[in-house]
Amino acid sequence: MHRTGGGTVDDSKRLEMEGKWDQARGRVEEAWGVLTDDELDRTEGKWDRLVGVIKERTGESAGDVERKLRELFDKI
Repeated sequence: MHRTGGGTVDDSKRLEMEGKWDQARGRVEEAWGVLTDDELDRTEGKWDRLVGVIKERTGESAGDVERKLRELFDKI
């Protein structure tokens, strides 16, 4: 398990997210419209990088970002 900023993401969820990145990218863009294509490209679909970029751009806590991401990915 990996712990980032108050939330815990197990390896299976992390791999699932990274495997669905192409599908999920559009949902992430809708949820966080402040993110640029370049920023999303730089995350390479990696959970920690994505959480960090969203946190940096929005000021949301890592825990809130991870919760919202889990909700997005559960719908895919």
